[in-house]
Order: sequence, then C-alpha cells, then structure tokens
Amino acid sequence: MNSITDTEFGHFQRFIYEAAGISLSPAKKALVCGRLSKRLVAHQLNSYSAYFKLLASGSAPTEVQTAVDLLTTNETYFFREPKHFELLREVAMAYATRRTGQPFRVWSAASSTGEECYSIAMVLADCLGGTTWDVVGSDISSRVLQRARAGHYSLERTRLIPPAYLKRFCLRGHGEQEGTLLVDRELRSRVTFSHVNLNTELPRLGSFDVIFLRNVMIYFNSDTKRQVVARVLSLLKPGGFFCIGHSESLNDITTAVQQIAPSIYRKP
Repeated sequence: MNSITDTEFGHFQRFIYEAAGISLSPAKKALVCGRLSKRLVAHQLNSYSAYFKLLASGSAPTEVQTAVDLLTTNETYFFREPKHFELLREVAMAYATRRTGQPFRVWSAASSTGEECYSIAMVLADCLGGTTWDVVGSDISSRVLQRARAGHYSLERTRLIPPAYLKRFCLRGHGEQEGTLLVDRELRSRVTFSHVNLNTELPRLGSFDVIFLRNVMIYFNSDTKRQVVARVLSLLKPGGFFCIGHSESLNDITTAVQQIAPSIYRKP
C-alpha cells in the first residue's frame, strides 16, 4: 500500500472539510491512507497526489462522491445509547394518548447504514402501531444509504435489539445468509432515506417531533457545529426533543434548546 505524505494528507483534509465540513485530525492520517488506497488501485495511480488531482479536475464527479463516502462512513449498531430509546418510547406513548391527528415524525440526521433508523422504527411500531408515523434517515454518503435501504445486517451488529423486537421485526438468515439478519419489509417501508449534506442548505424534509444527531459533531470545528446545529434545529417542532452523542455537548453551540438530561435537549 502506498504511504501518504503530510502534504497529501493536507489535500484530503481540505477536500473533506470543503465537501462535508468535517475536520480530520492528524490522527486520521492512517484512516485516510487505508480507505483511499483501493481507489488508487482502481484508477491505476501511483500516488495520493495523483488521486487528489483526479478529484480536483472536475472530470470524475462520481469519484468525488465515492471519496466522500469512504471518508465519512462510521460504524454503528442497533439501539446504541439506550437512554435515547427510552426517551423515544416515553414521548411516543405520550403522543399516542393525545391523538392529535398529526403524524409523529423522527429524523435520524446522520443515519449511516440505517441501524439507528430501524431501531427508532421498531419503537414507534411498538408504541404507535398502525397510526401515522414515519422515520426519515439522511446521510452524506450515498453508499451507506444504499446499504441502509436494504436493511440487511450481520448478526453481530444486532446484539442489543430486544428479543421481542428481534422476533417481531427481523428475519434471521439461513443457508448462504447464515449469520445475517433482514429487517422486515413492512418496517422498512416506514423508513425513508435521503442524501443530505448537513453542511449546506437543507432540502425540504418537513418538521420533526424528535431529531437524532449523534456522534457527528465530534468531526466538526466550533463554527461548523453552530451552523449545522442551527440548520437541524430549524426543523424541530416546539416542544420537540433533540438527542446528541454522549461524548458531545451543545455548550457555546446553541441556546435554541434546553438540556433536560445528559445528551438530551428540548426545544421550548
């Protein structure tokens, strides 16, 4: 595998910051090298500089998206940070008693390969049944969105799914699919995935009762955090809830929401 020089790494730091607002620390040099090395092979290039020139030339827009996909993909799993799903259950149950007639809507604003979205959907299907609700998942990576829509996962990613949900909402693979799980088609039909770059003007997604923006802000600098959070919170309904990662904070980022528990905020 070709090594990447400090100068070349600097090129890709600027590339992903301009494309997605993500700040790559020097500690990510090996990650960049590893994730992009196959693209050098695919294009028969002998250096990361040559690959960067290809991206910068404007002649390969699909390759630009491929590079963005590779540099922004993060590992996730079902029912990560359980306290947020306990909150979601409480909010959904309260909504069910009010019977407002309005759909209950949740946005997973950095959905990656979809585990978060389907975790949300399982809770809503359990609490709200056949009433009107929907889940929107979005990500900057078109590659992970394709995987999310398929709803097909290795069993090791599903270890935190409650047994009753596993039985009700998931199909265990057999034969060639041994060791995998497929989310039930009916549940998948309630989740919509969209390609969204949080670092630019948002598309028309509507407004939401709950928004998950978890383990994303750690990749942004302070200015980008403020801009992204402002955009996202503009779609949160008054009284709505906003969940971030446990290692993240909104201190000095926004006053538009009030903290009610660690990593959980509410819009007045």
